[in-house]
Amino acid sequence: MALQKGTSEYQRQLRRRPFGHITYYIYNVHYDPQEAQLKYCEDATFWDHKDKGGVLQERLLLLSCDPNRKAWNTVMGPLRDPNPRGALWVYDPKSDSLQKVSFTGYPEGHDFHPLGLEIWPSYAGNASNLFVVNHARHNTTIEQFYMSPSHPSRATWVRTLTSKYFVSPNSVALTSPTSFYVSNDHLMTRRVPSLLGEILPMTESVFGLPLGWVSHVSVDSPDPGSVSTQHTFSAIGIPFPNGVALSHDGQQLAVASSSMAEVRFYARESLTNALRLQSKVPLPFAADNIMFDDEGTLIVAGHPHFPSLIAVSKNKTDAAAPSWVVAVKPRSLYHKHPETGAHLVLHTPSPEFDMQAPLPASAKVPPARSHTVETLYQSDGGVNGFPNSCTALRDSQAGTLYVTGLYTEGVLVCRP
Repeated sequence: MALQKGTSEYQRQLRRRPFGHITYYIYNVHYDPQEAQLKYCEDATFWDHKDKGGVLQERLLLLSCDPNRKAWNTVMGPLRDPNPRGALWVYDPKSDSLQKVSFTGYPEGHDFHPLGLEIWPSYAGNASNLFVVNHARHNTTIEQFYMSPSHPSRATWVRTLTSKYFVSPNSVALTSPTSFYVSNDHLMTRRVPSLLGEILPMTESVFGLPLGWVSHVSVDSPDPGSVSTQHTFSAIGIPFPNGVALSHDGQQLAVASSSMAEVRFYARESLTNALRLQSKVPLPFAADNIMFDDEGTLIVAGHPHFPSLIAVSKNKTDAAAPSWVVAVKPRSLYHKHPETGAHLVLHTPSPEFDMQAPLPASAKVPPARSHTVETLYQSDGGVNGFPNSCTALRDSQAGTLYVTGLYTEGVLVCRP
């Protein structure tokens, strides 16, 4: 189904909104209800197509969506109806076309409720490995697929990865075509029977109990008919670890802690995949998913008012959840003297920062010594804004920002 202006299947409401020196064109996407809907997209990732030398030739957007999220959500609840499947979508910015991804070989009767996902780049037309967290009815798994640039809207199922340590997988960050970090956001989940399944996870979230962890998983067997994995605990004791992202040089892993409203940066030992905590950056919202853009800046989306998000998930009348997206960039340790040009050590960051935003982050949190925080998008979630942001990706080469909403129809596309 192509995205076209002026058709009944796809209507855009276009408006201009200034942010500092940049004007974004903001598209609010709506679809014919008779069509399979692009809605409730929890995660998104770029699928890069490169030549043999690693030069980017094409960039597609993969989306992880589940229109049944309000009936089946193992993180926030409820666990009412696991039957309707979620879906993956692929968007081509060049042709402005959107297609639902069809599955080949996916087991009949196997649930599919996608959450975090990431795909390895394609080089010279080779197929890519895709890993998707699947919150199925009985347990959470990680599904592996192959996707080929020659058929970008088709995914061939390879295997289902299971582990006793996959208690509550949320997000994945690939370290190779067959290995990845995965966050486990809770120790006590909604799957716990009776009222405990509602009380314990919420208690863990609200009080910021450090019961989550990040693991590294390697798939050893190339044979699709067998499953052999190595599992290693890389970082433990994290309150509600949500999104994870690996820097482009592979030397740093970022982890979003939703309960603590912060992002944690870990130094990575590439040979052992061990992680060492380097710094914590406070944010003015509960951080959800994260990604590094082409320039090494971390893009973070999240929820400024969690009670509003709960109200939306429960279909409360007139409920609206706000959005906030920021760029988190390493701070320079030095600055130039305005008169002499000498390099001076920067000791204390200014308490006022992000001042071009309608509501600056400095009104909510103190500055971090290690990183700067700059607002890219924020909205109160009302009719004139994009609500409940959970993932944001920035294509630095094209100058485009994409934002998805946990309980929102469509995707926000911002172009300079």
